[in-house]
Amino acid sequence: MLVPAVENRPQTSILIIYTGGTVGMAYNKRGELVPMNFEQIRKKMPELRQLNMQVDVTNLGDPIDSSNVTAQDWLRLAALIEEKYEHYDGFVVLHGTDTMAYSAAALSFLLENLGKTVVFTGAQVPVGRIRTDARRNLVTALEMAAARCSTAGTVRVPEVCLFFNDQLIRGNRAKKVESQQYNAFRSENYPPLAEAGIELEFNDKQIRPLPAAPLRAHQQLEENVTIVHLFPGLTERMLRAQLEAPGLRGAVLLTYGAGNAPTAPWFLQALREATGRGVLLLNVSQCEEGRVLQGRYETSAYLTEMGVLGGADITVEAAITKLMFVLALNEKPARTRELLLQDLRGEITIL
Repeated sequence: MLVPAVENRPQTSILIIYTGGTVGMAYNKRGELVPMNFEQIRKKMPELRQLNMQVDVTNLGDPIDSSNVTAQDWLRLAALIEEKYEHYDGFVVLHGTDTMAYSAAALSFLLENLGKTVVFTGAQVPVGRIRTDARRNLVTALEMAAARCSTAGTVRVPEVCLFFNDQLIRGNRAKKVESQQYNAFRSENYPPLAEAGIELEFNDKQIRPLPAAPLRAHQQLEENVTIVHLFPGLTERMLRAQLEAPGLRGAVLLTYGAGNAPTAPWFLQALREATGRGVLLLNVSQCEEGRVLQGRYETSAYLTEMGVLGGADITVEAAITKLMFVLALNEKPARTRELLLQDLRGEITIL
């Protein structure tokens, strides 16, 4: 159900999609945190009336704790945005912070040829608290979603983004790095798309251009994937338990430094057997900054020889969701590998 939140003479129209999370919580009379009734959003946030835009609110059903978000929720969200795409100038997705970076990355791949702004935001503190960050994050996210170029009047940021603590980050570059402070998200390998000070300042050179083709919302993701986190002491039995899982189609290898991994014969043999079965392996660094330079050292040269793909400077969140997206396209193996190495939505930097 759509709930109008602002009744004025709008220049733009924005749809808020509430999925769950702290940003949508408020205290009841017993002092307990409960999901906010968004029909009362104007009462909770009267400052929304000062925005010169039409704001409507909808949801995906019952609020979802972000720890329970699934690939099916991402598909539902993409389908909803596609359904409402022609009726709104932009979208704000309210989401729990724990898996917000995964969801933003997934939506960036699912929404091909996106020509409008989709902003994920949330809060570390509920809107009912005095020192909440929910109000500032939501109001600014709405302004970001409504932003237009002053000269051409076109959409300023035609991307899936994440806004938190005064920074607008590309959705598939974001990573949650803090659980106790307001600066919960960072983009280590790519500059912010915009920053909110007294004015909104956009980094236009870093923003992707408007697409020429119409929106296509994909409706398939491959869930037979995994993340293999390397660590000193990893045993052959534990590694094979993941790589030999029935139906496995792809795995993200979280390697050391610039993409390095053990050279023990049993380790290399397990990877070689996996790639021989058609399992795609994507090499991603455990480091938050920097990139995979596969083959630079002997400890990663073996990976290239057996067909492991270097993930460049992609985040773990973007890597696993990109793997799910590309595998679901069911292209021929060579084309699938090509797509994984390409920069599809600004998720990697091609040198």
